[in-house]
Amino acid sequence: MASQRTIPLSRHLAAELLGTALLLATVIGSGVMAERLAGGNTAVALLANTAATVGGLYVLIEVFGPLSGAHFNPAVSAAMAWRGALPVSRLLPCVLAQLLGAVAGAWLVHGMFGLPLLQWSTHVRSGPGQWLAEAVATAGLLLVILRAGPGKASSLVAAYIGAAYWFTASTSFANPAAAFGRMWSDTFAGIAPASVPGFVAAQCVGAALGLWIDRWLGVGVGVSDSPPP
Repeated sequence: MASQRTIPLSRHLAAELLGTALLLATVIGSGVMAERLAGGNTAVALLANTAATVGGLYVLIEVFGPLSGAHFNPAVSAAMAWRGALPVSRLLPCVLAQLLGAVAGAWLVHGMFGLPLLQWSTHVRSGPGQWLAEAVATAGLLLVILRAGPGKASSLVAAYIGAAYWFTASTSFANPAAAFGRMWSDTFAGIAPASVPGFVAAQCVGAALGLWIDRWLGVGVGVSDSPPP
């Protein structure tokens, strides 16, 4: 894989914007479809939402990884910049591309399903349990990324997020861009704007914790300074 330092900035940002948009479209769109078909069974809807997210995430990391590292996540990009794997000068543009992509993904779903383009989520997700869940989910995500062996990040990250949908109280956003994008959609996967700051703060704490745990564990077989995959 070519180093990110040799990839033109325009292509790097385009990959992050498009990849994040498609990730949010997968998460939100599958949530809309699942809710419509599940007949009120929330467990079935979440299962369908999980399956689509796992598959979509794996494919997107494989497709966009060679161009941008396939972060699609400001917390991951910040961690990679901290470790020197992402040029610091690219961090802010990368985060902005991810945020714009997240909103574009939400709007794309609204267009496909005939929903009002502009809307705010009314799905409140708040409280200590939710915040703890987001910290745990994000710490685990960073740990998986940082310790994945060569060529394994796409499958390991997708599998981890799929599992975290079910073992965390928050259904594992683990991504500030995802929280930002999902607040623009009053659908199954949405989050109320007032709930977003708490989620983002918890995700930042979780990312820092994941970095610390990785450093504490020390060098292992799968440790790499390169971003996924």
